[in-house]
Amino acid sequence: MSDAPDSGPQFNHLPVMLDEITDVFSDVPAGVVVDATLGGGGHSASLLASRPDLEILGIDQDADALAAATARLSEFGDRLRTSHRRFDELGEAIEDHNIEAVSGVLFDLGVSSPQLDRGERGFSYRHEGPLDMRMDADQKWSASDVVNGYAEADLARTIRRYGDERFSSRIARAICAARPIQTTSELAAVVTDAIPAAARRTGGHPAKRTFQAIRIEVNNELEVLPEAIDQAIGATVPGGRIAVLSYHSGEDRIVKGRFTAASGACECPDDLPCVCGAIQTVRLVRGIPKRPSKVEEADNRRASSARLRVVERIVPIRKSDGQPVRTREVERGDG
Repeated sequence: MSDAPDSGPQFNHLPVMLDEITDVFSDVPAGVVVDATLGGGGHSASLLASRPDLEILGIDQDADALAAATARLSEFGDRLRTSHRRFDELGEAIEDHNIEAVSGVLFDLGVSSPQLDRGERGFSYRHEGPLDMRMDADQKWSASDVVNGYAEADLARTIRRYGDERFSSRIARAICAARPIQTTSELAAVVTDAIPAAARRTGGHPAKRTFQAIRIEVNNELEVLPEAIDQAIGATVPGGRIAVLSYHSGEDRIVKGRFTAASGACECPDDLPCVCGAIQTVRLVRGIPKRPSKVEEADNRRASSARLRVVERIVPIRKSDGQPVRTREVERGDG
């Protein structure tokens, strides 16, 4: 990745599963692909270079990432359009640019390497910085509000739910006892001390799960994801594709659930005709690798937890009779 403009921060980031993502969109219809998490622009650069008939609408709530990606992708001229929004505002971004429908949507979830590596952003337990963790610097709510303001039970619930942390209660108790906590290094030390010594020797840094959980809570990441995926499916033309790279079990469950629902999952017993009126709007794309290669995992630590899921938009079909469904019925949610 190239550097951001001289006036701004560097935003160097290795895009995860780059070849696989480029292949996913290799035969979608010509038109606009929405990169709903533009980041440093690595995936978009590959798509624009590989498909001269594609344009990119890049969305990101991080102004630094948006500026860096715009600079990196300047060689593609007006084939790049950008929007400073959160990805659950995908529909509004499309409307702002007078785009009727898109050829595909890409989500690369989680936090990027440049965000982790800049201590002043407060995302990482490895770098000294304030308790921030905001993707959008204009947002008032920060990690300090969670760490120093949540009741012990709420804090434990957050760490358990979003971090899959089995010592969540011990960690929450220790955080509350150590308040006020001002910096990432202070928080990392408190979390580490709260975890039994035997457990600290395996599984990476002891504070990793807690920091992940607080970041997800601060940015409301899992709450907005279902709506964002539904908007992406609704905006995509038949033959277009929606691809999601997730890095956390909670994210992946949501992605799988929304894709399964859109694929017309029928609630009726297998031995009876469908009467639930399920409508299929996507098909699951088979044969794609769901995990990065071992080589990529060795070269890019962030890739090790990645999961890729892809669906292709189809003309809506009512599962009960296999007949196409009128667009208005789908928009109303009939069935």
